Amino acid sequence: MKFVVHTQTLENYGAHAESGKFADGMAYWKFKSGDTYVVSGLDRMQDAVAFVAAISIENGIGWKEFPCHYTTYDEWLAEMADDSEDYREYKMESAKHVDPRESTKRG
Repeated sequence: MKFVVHTQTLENYGAHAESGKFADGMAYWKFKSGDTYVVSGLDRMQDAVAFVAAISIENGIGWKEFPCHYTTYDEWLAEMADDSEDYREYKMESAKHVDPRESTKRG
């Protein structure tokens, strides 16, 4: 079975010139883009989300990335049904295809 896990990133503009810490009043987080992972080789959604978390989570003072939305592969394809063919192709080509059986990263 295939699953699709989307990540969200946040950038702390306060960390560019100041401490970036909430305690100092210098945190200024902004949503940024994320990535889409098509996960093969697992039978359960929660395992796919945990695997993507293991290979993608970042939790620094200036940048964070974490899983935020997940679906089955078939649901993802259905969500794109009204998109143009070019846009669907772009989404599918820009997704990161991962499989824990082939991964050299942690997880």
